[in-house]
Amino acid sequence: MSSRITKFTSKFHFTTFVRTLSSTVTAKNADSSVPRPKPLPQASLEAEHIYTSQHVELRESYSKLIQKEIEPYIDEWEAKGIFPAHELFKKLGDAGFLGISKPVEYGGMGLEYSYEIAAAEELGKCSCGAIPMAIDPSVGTYGVQSDMSTPALANFGSPLLKEKFLSPSIKGEMVACIGVSEQGGGSDVANIVTTAKKKNGYYYITGNKMWITNGIQADWMCMLANTGPPSAPPHLNKSLICVPLDSEGVQRARKIEKLGMDSSDTAQIYFDNVKVPEENLIGEEGLGFVYQMMQFQEERIWGAASIVETLFRLISDTIQYTSERKTFGKPLIHNQYIHFRLAELETEVEMLRSSIYRCVGLYQQGYDVTKLASMVKLKAGRLSREVADTCLQFWGGMGYSRETHVNRAFRDLRLLSIGAGADEIMLQIICKYMGTLPMPPKKQLPSS
Repeated sequence: MSSRITKFTSKFHFTTFVRTLSSTVTAKNADSSVPRPKPLPQASLEAEHIYTSQHVELRESYSKLIQKEIEPYIDEWEAKGIFPAHELFKKLGDAGFLGISKPVEYGGMGLEYSYEIAAAEELGKCSCGAIPMAIDPSVGTYGVQSDMSTPALANFGSPLLKEKFLSPSIKGEMVACIGVSEQGGGSDVANIVTTAKKKNGYYYITGNKMWITNGIQADWMCMLANTGPPSAPPHLNKSLICVPLDSEGVQRARKIEKLGMDSSDTAQIYFDNVKVPEENLIGEEGLGFVYQMMQFQEERIWGAASIVETLFRLISDTIQYTSERKTFGKPLIHNQYIHFRLAELETEVEMLRSSIYRCVGLYQQGYDVTKLASMVKLKAGRLSREVADTCLQFWGGMGYSRETHVNRAFRDLRLLSIGAGADEIMLQIICKYMGTLPMPPKKQLPSS
């Protein structure tokens, strides 16, 4: 009996202690004499470890330009199925946003890569995915003008080549596109068949490129083509070449109709013995596959970053809609499943953003982030589909109507799990780094 009384008394004293401590802390907090944790930043991102006040200023400047030059025209461009790339890129180039991390001597800002990510997040606030994809990757992932077509050129191109293609692209005077995918080789980059045969100081290019963003309006293409013999290893017989698209033998066969990204022009382009100067080669011959893999890392990180704000907006818009929409006499949001589900999704988006920031921080320090970049790309694609599908479901019939942002996002975001390396390719890369990917047996040399 005494032991039971002792336990009860101890429990009573502990409960009293906790209540007293709680009252004391509350009273002291009211007097501001006890230091309290900082609240999570809402209006400012300066507290994030990869951002400074300069990053925030860049985002604010970009936001003003987006609200003035892009957002008011998105519905019109989406209806037309194309946006005026030369006109818009010139405005962005004049403001410096097409060369944020590119060399100053060629018109860029010369800033570190984290500033590209800040711009990517801000572009994600656009009410469509097509424009960010064409400008700087995405709701889509693909920063075609600044993060797909030009990184290898900026890093490995000759001064002459940079003056000819990089500088006018940064200024917005030329529209660029990237030519990797083909009908028989999308994510399987090593399987492309387009050839560039060298003769008398020129490359003669024959083949075709498929699903080319900006392809209808582009002035030049950063093309991956086979320059080595078919017997050479597929990772060492390819090169990147700058190809002017007004060259004889270039045929823009058709503008491809797509599920989403309506205002982004996507083309199939044929090349019939197109003559290009040998000096248009980027870096060393045979290293194009390596250069392209390096470009992919920036593209994939950029793409993941560019959908963060899009997902937050989808959740926020859905909260507002379900708060106003009533069923059976009460707002939809009062259903526990709905507000719990939205809480789960916002948690996932926050985790994605943290993973992106970690990846960017390590990348800027020179680490190999191939595994992490593949992870954030994979997660971004799958989470985009999950958020868009869930939110559209909560919108009901309105969500199925093309007039709503959630409907457009549902269509646009689907590309993220396909472009710049499909989810399955990301999983292969991750498994390779984990040591779990089955490898084909090594070929045995014939015995003499």
